[in-house]
Amino acid sequence: MGEPKAVVELAGRPLVARVVSTVGSAGLEPIVVAKPDAPLPPLDCRVLSEPSEPRHPLTGLLTALRASAGRGVVAIACDMPLVPAKFLRWLAEIEAPVAVCEVGGRLEPLLGRYAPEASAVLADALADGAAMREAVTALDPHVVHEREIARFG
Repeated sequence: MGEPKAVVELAGRPLVARVVSTVGSAGLEPIVVAKPDAPLPPLDCRVLSEPSEPRHPLTGLLTALRASAGRGVVAIACDMPLVPAKFLRWLAEIEAPVAVCEVGGRLEPLLGRYAPEASAVLADALADGAAMREAVTALDPHVVHEREIARFG
C-alpha cells in the first residue's frame, strides 16, 4: 500500500475512519487499538495504545479485551472498510464465547467476537509465539461461514 493501512484513503476518507464510523452505526462503541508509533488520523473515538512489543495481532486483541470492562469485543481490522454495520451488530449478538468469520476457506480472526474468558488462552498463545489463526482455532470458535456473511450484503 505504500503507507500504513489505517491512513490509506478510500473515497477521500482514511480506512480506519470508515471502520470507526461503521462500528458506531452498528450501535457499538468504537475503540481503536494501535501501536504507540502508529500514524492515525483524527478520530472521534477512544484510542488505546497497545504495547510496542511483541508485534503480533494478538497484542491488540488482548489490549481490547483488557479494556472491555468484562464485556465481549467485536474485532474488525482497519482494512475491512466495507463490512456492513448490520453484520457487525449481528456478530456482536452471537452468544458463543468466540465467533470468527471464514472467507475463502480461511479463518479471519480480525473479524470476530471475543468474550473476556478467551483472554487467558490468547495470552498463552502470544507468549508461545503462536500464529493468530492457530491461537483462535485452539478456542474452538463458532465459525461464521461466507453464506451467512453474504446475507448482509
